[in-house]
Amino acid sequence: MNELVDGLEKVGTALAAVAIVLGILLIVFFLAARAKGKAQGFLAGVVFLGPAVVLLLYGLIVPAVRTTAGSFQNAEGTKFVGLANYGWIFTAPGNSTFLINTVLWIVIAPVLSTALGLTLALLLDRMRRESISKSLIFMPMAISFVGAGIIWGLVYEYRDPSQPQVGLLSQVVMWLGVSDPPNWLLWQPFNNLFLMVIMIWIQTGFAMVVLSAAIKAISSDVVEAAELDGATGWRLFSRVTIPMIRGTLIVVLTTIIIAVLKVFDIVRTMTNGNFGTQVVANEMYAQAFVQFDVGRGSALAVVLFLAVVPLIIYNVVQLRKERSVR
Repeated sequence: MNELVDGLEKVGTALAAVAIVLGILLIVFFLAARAKGKAQGFLAGVVFLGPAVVLLLYGLIVPAVRTTAGSFQNAEGTKFVGLANYGWIFTAPGNSTFLINTVLWIVIAPVLSTALGLTLALLLDRMRRESISKSLIFMPMAISFVGAGIIWGLVYEYRDPSQPQVGLLSQVVMWLGVSDPPNWLLWQPFNNLFLMVIMIWIQTGFAMVVLSAAIKAISSDVVEAAELDGATGWRLFSRVTIPMIRGTLIVVLTTIIIAVLKVFDIVRTMTNGNFGTQVVANEMYAQAFVQFDVGRGSALAVVLFLAVVPLIIYNVVQLRKERSVR
């Protein structure tokens, strides 16, 4: 009975909060409709920008400030420890594993995803009914990382060779003549590559669709002029197609790199960071919500944020250059 009362009180509180917000918005709309001159412009700005600013403030800026402040505090968040948490990230002996793994993820997964996406875009654009093939390849983008991890967990499933095999990879390898396939997710350091395959499988469709659109946007006059000058095959691809879609290639690469930097779900679902597969994002979760070390978890979050910022700035600069050229 008490739980029911508490639940009703919480629902009532939530409904009251929603009613207050709606009431404030109605008042602002009422005043904006009757205001004139500069007051009308100011109220219109409040109506349209106010909710976005509030959400940005409380959903992004305030947590970012609190996380940054927490990165300079101890595990309980009660004592200032300076740069000790950052020193722990880069100097503790066991931390080299997740730092190196994260660098490998950043280098391998985005490059292979983009390369495969570009290859598929070139091949499928010459096929009939290309939309069907592209839809099938793009479909993994609709699957969550957790769902993809579960699917590929079945692919990498290991059983004793004397038992019926569930894992597709083990069964294929046994068909090829290997009598005792390894436990794929425990096979270091290759288990990191097997996890990267999941990210590549998901992101290749995204790269393919975006790059295919960029290739189709190349003016036919440019292609015809290059062909008249004798550019065919690889020369046409490397000296015309690639330079014309360079901006799109950069956007695709940086977008996938940002996704890789935040990779958590795949590692958490498949190995929980064990067997030498830990990455920064999963270590951040482990420190903050498993070890309850707020300081180290916050420091890892700040490191991830600082790693993403240069990519975003570079993207913005490149887009502005393209616009200025146009």
